[in-house]
Amino acid sequence: MTDRGTDYCGAREHHEYELYMAIADIDHSPTKARHPLNPCGICERCHQAIQNKFYAIAFRKKVFKNVEELQADVDKWMNEYNDERTYIGKYCFGKRPLQTFRGKTSCARKDVR
Repeated sequence: MTDRGTDYCGAREHHEYELYMAIADIDHSPTKARHPLNPCGICERCHQAIQNKFYAIAFRKKVFKNVEELQADVDKWMNEYNDERTYIGKYCFGKRPLQTFRGKTSCARKDVR
């Protein structure tokens, strides 16, 4: 499954990715356009949040000496973003995002049993 970007979609006989998928007998399933709840849409929204709320700010404030230093700051920010801040948005109701996720997975496990 891919998004509908030009990296992945095009005329099968001319587009390298589409041609490879056809030769390898792999079914290419592009996502629905402008549908934020598909897996690609969720990932894109996550990447957008990281870009806007971490990278855009961090690179203005600090010069990173190496990738390890950057990764340490990303890890710290992700922990704060998911496990320490509260969120009033849909489904969280003032809880932390990770707290909401863990609550939903335990409900899903009960439904499966």
